Amino acid sequence: MRQIILLIFVFFASQWLFKKLKRAQAAAGGAQAGAGGNGAGNGTGSARASRGPSASSAPQLPDALVRCAECGVHTPSSDAVVAAGHRFCSVGHAQRHAARPTGRDAR
Repeated sequence: MRQIILLIFVFFASQWLFKKLKRAQAAAGGAQAGAGGNGAGNGTGSARASRGPSASSAPQLPDALVRCAECGVHTPSSDAVVAAGHRFCSVGHAQRHAARPTGRDAR
């Protein structure tokens, strides 16, 4: 009787371990595919991309919003203009900010 219980316990423990390893592999594969871009360097990216809908349904993180130093409007960091260490929502605001004698907000 003890052997049967031990066998059942070993079976469930191995199933649990298998699932945990499979989840860890999937998480590592997702992080690796995201960091590797299109995977042209390692040769495994195309195989992962063609696995199915799970590879293409990875959530895209939105750009961080940055505040314009001139007007205060928040703009996605990919659209922001960086000049003299400040971020601006447009080239016009960057030029207007640079045209000030001190470069600081007089408000």
